[in-house]
Order: sequence, then C-alpha cells, then structure tokens
Amino acid sequence: MATPIGFDRAIAALETSAPAVDPQRVITAGPELDAAASVWNGAVTNRPALIVRCETTSDVQHAVRAAHESGLGLSVRGGGHDWAGRAIRAGGLVIDLTRMRQVSVRDHVATVAGGATSADVAEAADRHGLAVATGTVGTVGMLGLSLGGGYGPLSGRFGLAADNLLAAEVVLADGRVVRAGHDDGADPELLWALRGGGGNFGVVTSADVALHPLTEVLAGSFAFPWEQAEQVLRGYGELLEKASDALTSVIAFVADPDGNPMITIAPTWSGIPADGAAALSGFAALGSPLTAAVTAKSPLAKLREFDGAFPDGARYAIRTRNVAAFTPEVVSALIEAYDARTSPSAFVNIHHFHGAANRISSDSSAFGQRRDHFMVELIEIGAPDADPLSVSWPKKAGSVLAQHALPGGYPNLLGPDDEHQAADAYGSHSARLLAVKNRLDPDNLFTATPLPTGPST
Repeated sequence: MATPIGFDRAIAALETSAPAVDPQRVITAGPELDAAASVWNGAVTNRPALIVRCETTSDVQHAVRAAHESGLGLSVRGGGHDWAGRAIRAGGLVIDLTRMRQVSVRDHVATVAGGATSADVAEAADRHGLAVATGTVGTVGMLGLSLGGGYGPLSGRFGLAADNLLAAEVVLADGRVVRAGHDDGADPELLWALRGGGGNFGVVTSADVALHPLTEVLAGSFAFPWEQAEQVLRGYGELLEKASDALTSVIAFVADPDGNPMITIAPTWSGIPADGAAALSGFAALGSPLTAAVTAKSPLAKLREFDGAFPDGARYAIRTRNVAAFTPEVVSALIEAYDARTSPSAFVNIHHFHGAANRISSDSSAFGQRRDHFMVELIEIGAPDADPLSVSWPKKAGSVLAQHALPGGYPNLLGPDDEHQAADAYGSHSARLLAVKNRLDPDNLFTATPLPTGPST
C-alpha cells in the first residue's frame, strides 16, 4: 500500500507533541500493524496507515491533533466488537484505546476508561455487590455499547446502557478535553448526544456509569423444536405484553449441534427472587420444550453465559430491524427469513425493549426508539463473502422484515450502507443531534455509527 498523503506530517506531529507519544506505541508497518489492525470480525481487512496505542487522555489529544493537522482520516478503536470495520480506517490513523481499561467504583458509580469491556465493568461492580446495565456479551466494549444504546438483560429494570451514562470526558476534534454532563462547566447537550448518538462527537476517554444494588438474577433457558415456531412466537409476544420491569428476555433462532433449527428463550428476572420462579414458568408453557431450566446466578455470571459464542476472528455479517410486536405478519416474516438462511451458522436474536427503558424521557437522550418494541439482530457467522457489507443472508432477511418493521433501527448494528434506516433511527431527535455534531465536529473528523444526513420530522 502506498504511503498516504499526510502520513509523514502525522508522524512528525506525534514526535513533536509535548510530551511526545512513545514511538514504540505508534505502529506503522509490517506484521505488527497487521496484528494491531485485526478486529473481532475477521471479515474486516481494512489496513490503516498507523495505529496509536493510547494509554492516557494526553495521548489521545496528540493523536487527534495529528490526524486533524495531517488530513488523515481518523477512527477510534474501543474495547470490543466491531462488525463493520469502522474502528479501523483504511489508510487512516487509528486511536487504539484497548490499553485504557481501568475501572474504579465509588458511591454506586463506575468510572470507566475508554477501552474497558463490559466484563471489566461488571467484574468491578460485582466486587461491591452491584450490577451494571450491559449488553448480552462481556467482550463488547462498555462505552461503545453505551454510546449507541445497549440492549441487555437488565434493560427493563434499569434502562439501556446509554441511560446509565452519567458523565463523560471527551477529546474533541480540535484536541480540547471537555466534560459532558450536568455538573458545573460540563456540556449537557454533548451528554444528551452521547446517550445513543454514538462516537460521532469526539473520543470518550472516560465515563461515569450508574451501578445498581443487585447480587442475584434468575436466568431461564428454554428450547423448543422449530415445528412449534409459530405457536411459540405468538405466545411469547402475548406473555411479554404484561411483563414486569424485572423481566427482560431474548428469543433466538439457532441450529442445534446437528444443524437442525430450534427456538431458544433466555429470560432474566432481576426482581425479588421469590417472585421469579412464577414469572419464568410461563415460558415453559409456550410449547413442548426440549429443555427447560431456571438458575440463580450473579449478574456477572449471566453476562459471561455467551463468552464463547462469538469468537474473535470469525467472519460475521449483521443486520437489524425493529418490530413493534409479534403480529401474525411479523411471525410469518421471521419464520420465512430464517427458513431462507444459507448457513447453519446463521441465527436470529430478538431483544425485548420495555419497562424502565421505555419510561426514560425522550429529551434525556438521543436514542430514538422510546416505545415498546423488539430489536431483531440477524447474524451469520462464517459469511462466504469477504466484505461484511456485501450481499448476505442477514441483508436479505432484513429486506423480508422491512415491510413489517418500525422506521430506523439500532444504531450500533446499522452499517454504513444502511442509509434509509439511519435516516429514521433518531426520529424527531435528528435536528438536535446534528446541531451538536455541527457545533463540535463541523469537519466530520469522527465517523462512527451512521447519523442521519438531515432533520427528520
């Protein structure tokens, strides 16, 4: 690959910064660059011009200024998964936060460095008898998850991960460090934008995240034969219409070890333990379960359930849609979409959004979809196409669901080619979100999850 214009200028800026960034942490060529550029999704083959392994906020400031002054494109690598390759800018400068994983806990608040994973935060919280609202996999970066939303097993009771973001330290495009929040001197509009608007406004080097007193949840595990799919899906939707805030569930279409499709349900009860058994018993009655179990465990153990399900380096293709309910039309479309899969490693996860997550004031965050719904995650592992954005089963399945879906989609799972969904992802918040973007990053240095290109009404 030819040396991009601006490369030498970026190196010079890093070398002359005060204090200078350690040159051993500036990766520019060879196998070391290849290794440093590898991400969770093995289908991503982007090769940057250089990677700066940051260890302090000062490092991040120097790297941002170097990219801005040199004209190199910039991307930010956080703590975990990156399916679309946005964290590794081809031919650009990558700010790598993976060495910044510190987590401290005080007064039911975790102060989280930019590269910490969800498991890092959950482990720190667990030591204090507390829990954090995360996603469903511990290896995901905590702040990246939170900036885009963050559906998880505690969302019904404590809201999305984004809703638990209390304040943040952010390096802006001009290298300044600001605080997003509601305390004196902080920028409340920036905090609003970070709660769902993604990493499009600066580098979040640290954030304060709310923790909650919780030491035990009840985790259900139910599996049903695919022949009962329609019955189970309709009953599942009816069961969750009246669900307590303490009950949040994921239903999935997966293949068993022999490649046969089946439905699995993983509900989580985070309320009074004595009430949980009755709350979870209804899932077994949805059909004739192949397996049925309910286990008490810590929130940390719940987060670790799927640690091995999404291995680093596998090729992933992902798409997403939101549906309001399991109507007959939605049920038929889901079954049709999964029946058309092209690989036994294709599966569907459907996340429940309700309760506390739905009662958050729409003015408190940029996250656009504040109504009861189900977020459908369409995933193929080992996708045959090298490009994760190329035509694949998840993209085709998303098209099948499109006519029955709500406008927009989950920002963390939207790809750069999902323009129509991105345009509607923030609804009436679009103009306000773009105003923050234009004020803090008018040159569009930061391009993370897709933003709408204009106001939506």
